[in-house]
Amino acid sequence: MSSAVEAISCSKVDAVPAGPEPEDQASAKNAPAPADAENGKCGDDAAPHCHEEEEDEEDDKAPKVIDLGPRVSIKDQLEKDKDDESLRRWKEQLLGSVDLNSVGETLEPDVKIMSLSILSPGRPDIFLPLPVEPNAKGVWFTLKEGSPYRLKFTFSVSNNIVSGLRYTNTVWKTGLKVDRAKEMLGTFSPQLEPYTYVTPEDTTPSGMFARGSYSARTKFLDDDRKCYLEINYTFDIRREWPSTS
Repeated sequence: MSSAVEAISCSKVDAVPAGPEPEDQASAKNAPAPADAENGKCGDDAAPHCHEEEEDEEDDKAPKVIDLGPRVSIKDQLEKDKDDESLRRWKEQLLGSVDLNSVGETLEPDVKIMSLSILSPGRPDIFLPLPVEPNAKGVWFTLKEGSPYRLKFTFSVSNNIVSGLRYTNTVWKTGLKVDRAKEMLGTFSPQLEPYTYVTPEDTTPSGMFARGSYSARTKFLDDDRKCYLEINYTFDIRREWPSTS
């Protein structure tokens, strides 16, 4: 099983061959790398979606996005109805302390995932390095079987409001999909300070068949299915925690 860790910045990304699904595992190994793969970025001419075909399949049951009309910059939003005191106060409360000089007329939000970590009671936090070194070899992290854990994300939002930011994680073992998680983080307005989100507690599987190596794909997307980060990696579940010394 491959033990590479790959990070892809996907503000503009097309389908990237990654993930050991059984039907395309062999072809994925022989597929040529994208032109900018060494820098962890996708081509500038690509559409702003990650693994669009897979997302279509995974989100078949998701509700259709309501068309709210053309996107408007924050500056234009604040300029609208500025003579209406109640609306002005409501918008300021919704947007918080937004620096208009930093957002200007920009329509597209920009989200940067600043840090990822794994929290488990009684254990030092596991900090996962970002950005991931291109073509890094080895297991990204190791967890003990049957252990409770939570994920912690730190991210920044600039330019405009990001709507429906969500985290997805798909896991395979020996080529078979064994888990898929989706967590809605929420809608966030631009601000100078980074946001922090901690997922609900979960527990790693346990038992002889649960132990071993896994491959996974993690993505951060918004309601428009614009992908801000995609990471392909491997991790282990073992009988005991690795030594911290």
